[in-house]
Amino acid sequence: MRCLTLSLLFLGHLLAEDAEPDPYAGLNPLQVAIEQMLSERDSPEALEKAIAKAREQGASEQSILEARFIYHVDRREDDLLARMAPLFVERRNKFDLSESEIFGMREDWLAVVEYVQAIAALKNNDKAAFKKHITEAFWLSPKQGVAFAPHIERLRLDESMKKVKVDFTRRFTTMDGESVALATLVENKKALLFHFWSPWSRECEASIDDFIASAQEITDNDVAVISVLGDASPEVITDTEAIFSSLSKSPPGVWIRDSEKASLSQLLRIQNVPMMVLVGLDGKVIFNGHPAENRLWQSLEGISPEIERPALDSGH
Repeated sequence: MRCLTLSLLFLGHLLAEDAEPDPYAGLNPLQVAIEQMLSERDSPEALEKAIAKAREQGASEQSILEARFIYHVDRREDDLLARMAPLFVERRNKFDLSESEIFGMREDWLAVVEYVQAIAALKNNDKAAFKKHITEAFWLSPKQGVAFAPHIERLRLDESMKKVKVDFTRRFTTMDGESVALATLVENKKALLFHFWSPWSRECEASIDDFIASAQEITDNDVAVISVLGDASPEVITDTEAIFSSLSKSPPGVWIRDSEKASLSQLLRIQNVPMMVLVGLDGKVIFNGHPAENRLWQSLEGISPEIERPALDSGH
């Protein structure tokens, strides 16, 4: 059994980083099958195939449940984690440390059971249950707090966004130095999607091609896309233009510089980039979060059913 005591957030990274020229040297068929199952990230079909192979080799149901768990954690699939809550609750008292592949202590396992129940409660908008389960998860396994914290931040962000209303009469400066009102940009559109971006973010730069594909699909279906540079210093503008010049296709939508006073970043509580904020024509926030979240695309499809999430190359 391999015991991992790192936080859940780093678990998938660890499994990927451990790979060597021959990562399975010296392992028996069961161990190889388990390693492949735990490290599978390509697709649900590939995961099921790896699980079937591991089960044939004698992998425990505990290890299979763990493989499904870290697969969905790495892919940020909270909806699927929430659906797994009954499976974790059912196995709560059946846990056998000798059958575990990722937990070093029973408390770590129990913390995950609470964590999954917290996500399910969050999906059901049951704030009291969420607080109860996430607090218990922290108490049982403080070292995994880095994995639990984002869900608390998500709840607080969603609550704060209910009080926000974007003023479409505000004017901003484009990359070309022109002044433009938000109201002009949303004329004849169904909604507005803000894309907060920076050329100094490795993730932003690495995912620019994915953004172009997504933004094209969104703008083609009558949702305005406005990319916002939170830092509008000359250096940022220069570096942004340099990235644009290296692209085979110009990024869709309009690119603006955020204002220094009463900025959009402050209003929408943008702490990291890339981030997307979907705003209705009434100025109210529909979604605020990372571009990879399924909730973004669900919200977009609710506004324009013709929108389809494009297949992305970089995995962001």
